[in-house]
Amino acid sequence: MADTTVGDGDAIRTFPFPAGLSVGGVGMQVGPMGAGRTWHADAPLERVHRIDFHTVLLFTGGPVRHMVDFAEYEATAGDVLWIRPGQVHRFSKTSEYRGTVLTMQPGFLPRATVEATGLYRYDLPPLLRPDEARSAGLRAALAHLQREYEDTETLPLGLHTSVLRHCLTAFLLRLAHLAASSAEAAGRQADTTFTLFREAVERDFATNHSVSAYADALGYSRRTLVRAVRAATGQTPKGFIDRRVVLEAKRLLAHTELPIGRVGAAVGFPDPANFSKFFHQHTDMTPAAFRAELR
Repeated sequence: MADTTVGDGDAIRTFPFPAGLSVGGVGMQVGPMGAGRTWHADAPLERVHRIDFHTVLLFTGGPVRHMVDFAEYEATAGDVLWIRPGQVHRFSKTSEYRGTVLTMQPGFLPRATVEATGLYRYDLPPLLRPDEARSAGLRAALAHLQREYEDTETLPLGLHTSVLRHCLTAFLLRLAHLAASSAEAAGRQADTTFTLFREAVERDFATNHSVSAYADALGYSRRTLVRAVRAATGQTPKGFIDRRVVLEAKRLLAHTELPIGRVGAAVGFPDPANFSKFFHQHTDMTPAAFRAELR
């Protein structure tokens, strides 16, 4: 399976969904966690990397330490870790991962289901701690999904895939409800305006830092966009954009050997001085100091 590195090794390695390992070639996988599991033969999971698909880990043991976007999370039995496409993460060398892992290729579910399940809610925390009732529901839904995934003889492939989509949707709806009701997400409501803005920022943040440009492209007034983003996140649209730019800059500074000027250019600052000023304004550190502190 080929990887999708960019810049001859300068960028963080991004690995595609391992379609060749799926039962029946469908756009998802579910099975037990285990030693030696990897997305690619040349990429041990303890190395920092990105994946371009969704991963949900439901733990039956622990504690397990796992890094997602510069934050260390400690999961134990019953906890769920939800890693979304593009997030930088790393498995722990010393932790034993026990439980069930679900992976899903973007595009496997229809857009309406993607919206309903909050698949791209990057503002929600990766680590979820369900109570016993919710944990039981998640385990039962995932076990049902796994049984259907492994049964390739009862139904023809097209119908088998449709059943998997329905079962996967049921599991993700439970998971989305858990995520939306967590303490960090209390009071936040997914809004169509914000959803479209978030998707546009994720796609264009490296070249577009203008709130007005996003509003125009989406067909909203600036005031409407401000209200929607504040309601969903408590931030201004400009603050939301800047946070995404800073996060990407941190990823590149920490996990690549790109010169600082090229890091700035990669996130929309062709002038290194302007990038340094922007980064310092948002982190109280220069890019060089941030990189040095992590090495």
